[in-house]
Amino acid sequence: MNDEQHAEGVVIVGGDANGFAQDVSAGGHRFVSDEPESAGGTDRGPSPYDLLLAALGSCTSMTIAMYARRKHWPLERVSVRLRHSRVHAEDCAVCDESEAKLTVIERDIDLVGALDDDKRARLLEIANRCPVHRTLTSRIDIRTRLE
Repeated sequence: MNDEQHAEGVVIVGGDANGFAQDVSAGGHRFVSDEPESAGGTDRGPSPYDLLLAALGSCTSMTIAMYARRKHWPLERVSVRLRHSRVHAEDCAVCDESEAKLTVIERDIDLVGALDDDKRARLLEIANRCPVHRTLTSRIDIRTRLE
């Protein structure tokens, strides 16, 4: 592997064309992503959507905890539960498809600690400012090229 493959912020994914399992290299970390057996995979690792939810949940928890530490608030633990679904868009004036769907991520945050209602509300605001949340809710430009 070259130095770029170990560089922070570089993720390399590859796998055999005969299945869904993918070997993932993220910096110095290695793991497998796959689809569940019900979708034709071998369930050797989390699905791509599980990884997306994990990224949002991890960033949310880290951001909330960092803010609470800086404020010296009595936050003891953060837990984030996420679910992904696709639902029919009920009000879609600019949809080209008659069966337009909307991606929905439900995120439930549990804050453990002696926090008053104002602090809890502020931490909820901070959750919506985590970098991954901001990325997912912004316009994303994915530039793809063949090597």
